[in-house]
Amino acid sequence: MVEINRAEHWTSRVVGCGSALPEHRMTNHDIARMVDTTDEWITQRTGIKERRIAAQGENTSDLAIGAARAALNHAGIDAADVDLIVLATCTPDRTMPATAVRVQEAIGMQRGTAFDVQAVCSGFVFALSVADNMIRLGQARTALVIGAETMSRVVDWQDRNSCVLFGDGAGALVLRGERHEGGKPRGVLSTHLHSDGRYWDKIHTDGGVSSTQSAGKMHLEGRDVFLHAVVNLADASQEALDAHGLTQDDLDWIVPHQANQRIVQTLGGKLNFPMEKVVLTVGHHGNTSAASIPLALSEAVSDGRIKENDLVLTPAMGSGFTWGSALIRW
Repeated sequence: MVEINRAEHWTSRVVGCGSALPEHRMTNHDIARMVDTTDEWITQRTGIKERRIAAQGENTSDLAIGAARAALNHAGIDAADVDLIVLATCTPDRTMPATAVRVQEAIGMQRGTAFDVQAVCSGFVFALSVADNMIRLGQARTALVIGAETMSRVVDWQDRNSCVLFGDGAGALVLRGERHEGGKPRGVLSTHLHSDGRYWDKIHTDGGVSSTQSAGKMHLEGRDVFLHAVVNLADASQEALDAHGLTQDDLDWIVPHQANQRIVQTLGGKLNFPMEKVVLTVGHHGNTSAASIPLALSEAVSDGRIKENDLVLTPAMGSGFTWGSALIRW
């Protein structure tokens, strides 16, 4: 355990980010050759034009490892300095062990701990919350927080309502515990998590190790998901702002879970927040579940949109229902 004086105020600074995507791009025209749909139909309803699909033999861990290495390189931190990996995924390589330990082995991290969390599309916010709290409690000093998915493995490619939505990919952040010595704290300011199991069947797979001995395929009730998503995402966003006495005018960016363009645009409208300050990557990534927020963060940092000291809000909602938000001072 890292020795930290509990009387001191520690924060989890974001010091690096990275991403990894499969090479294969699947366009709407490709999908239109598989099911009864068109590029126009998909684009109008989702805003998605293409998504990345993992190759045969390319696993969630491969994408997670790529994102982890990219994030460490961006941070200028050696893997030997990492003492925590929290990986969010609902599409692990295997039932056991955790995908996180595959990352741990691959990057050469030989101390600390590595484990998975599962909250589907909310997973990255949940993983970020766990890592942040472990750093604040002195249980870790440097953490890799990863969202990685191969959603194409659980998509029903005959269901045009769901197969058009999802893609594969991974994103990662490096968090570093630092003393807050006055002024505006930087890093993860707070996280806010929720779930409501009454709606577990609104997005689910029809399989599992215990029930069917197979992963199964995804089923979702789109209208119900949309209605709950726009309310829960807005509530989680407002909760984060209220916790710090802030308003939407104080935000520099919102980087939401990239479910589809309609949900994101509706969220912007409910918060009265300009869309030009919302990072939107769903058009070329699709819905990558737990990977969507770190993928979007990595892209926005790389292209210069998100800068040092920017205030960034990351709301998410997923199957369960689960939802939450994180407020980060970059």
